[in-house]
Amino acid sequence: MSSLCRSAALIVFFAALVLMCRGAATASDQPNDTVRATAPNGLVVVIEDKPSQPIDLATVSNPNISGVALQIHWSDLEPAEGKPDWSRLDSLFASAHKANKWVALLVFPGFFTPPWALKDVPTGTFAIQYGPGNGEVRQLPAPWNDLYLSRWFSFLKLLDARYGNDAGFRMIAADGPTSVSAEFTLPKSPADTRQWQSLGYTPDKYVDAWRKVFQEYASDFPKQYISLSVGAGQINISNAGEVTTGEGTSTRQAIVDAAKAALGARLVLQSSNVHAGPGPNERNSRRDDAFIIDYAGRVITGLQMRTSATGASAVMGAAGDPPLALRRSVDLAMLPNANGRHIDYLEIYSPDVAAADMQAVLRYAAGLFR
Repeated sequence: MSSLCRSAALIVFFAALVLMCRGAATASDQPNDTVRATAPNGLVVVIEDKPSQPIDLATVSNPNISGVALQIHWSDLEPAEGKPDWSRLDSLFASAHKANKWVALLVFPGFFTPPWALKDVPTGTFAIQYGPGNGEVRQLPAPWNDLYLSRWFSFLKLLDARYGNDAGFRMIAADGPTSVSAEFTLPKSPADTRQWQSLGYTPDKYVDAWRKVFQEYASDFPKQYISLSVGAGQINISNAGEVTTGEGTSTRQAIVDAAKAALGARLVLQSSNVHAGPGPNERNSRRDDAFIIDYAGRVITGLQMRTSATGASAVMGAAGDPPLALRRSVDLAMLPNANGRHIDYLEIYSPDVAAADMQAVLRYAAGLFR
């Protein structure tokens, strides 16, 4: 090869290399490709905020616990528009820093939207499906309504401005088009379904609302992982407005696919209903657990206990024996998938983390992640 040819070849090679580097830099600047935090891992204590009581942070220092997840209502954080009360979150982050634990936030809108944020927003009247307040009738905003979502997004920007740069803030739950928790589930009894029809629900509207949510979280929280809590409460209504069996399953997969597209490596898939004993929707919960476990190794995955074994040992797997109930539920959650991979983190409610007779089970569970 002549020196001229060699020079030309080198020019082409370095030009291609520059283009590759520019492309890599551009990709790395995108929120869905950049992971700036350590992935959520290990045992996580779940603390339920109770506005009438001081927040109980005693379990944060448990040596078997790697992280702390706080469940709190939007209405308790921003009772007046643009004037958030950060006192409880400040206490949480301070305790987590002191104990060297990472933090996950689960802020619930939906049923727990502050009254000011419901003004001029279409709502339905539904009963809370589960958890604290189960059966209580409340107003639920139409999940796809742009005014409702814009107010929620404004709150998220305030939250990011306050805590987004905190090194311990590792994960936040994607929320908005939800109802009672971070799960993307809605009330779905026959009466509820008829009401959704009258409100104009369609899968396209619902999935599009979630796309907007994922884009917002990707922009607002570039340093955090974003969790999507997958439940079985999707509505069987088609885009034609007709009740159609199996439509909810298709909707769930469409939302997961939209999350993967928007969040990439920062997506976390979670289900929140692990229990080794019989209980409400047992078959659905087993299916949801399997859905998440199947994704282990492909994205970050986690599971949350249905409730505390200390207070519901029968549902959790062993009536009258809370430690055994928790152990059985842990073993169920940690089952490997076909590729031999198990979930990355497991959330356990604070009463079980606090109980003296649960410490051996917690040590056992923590060891499964090592």
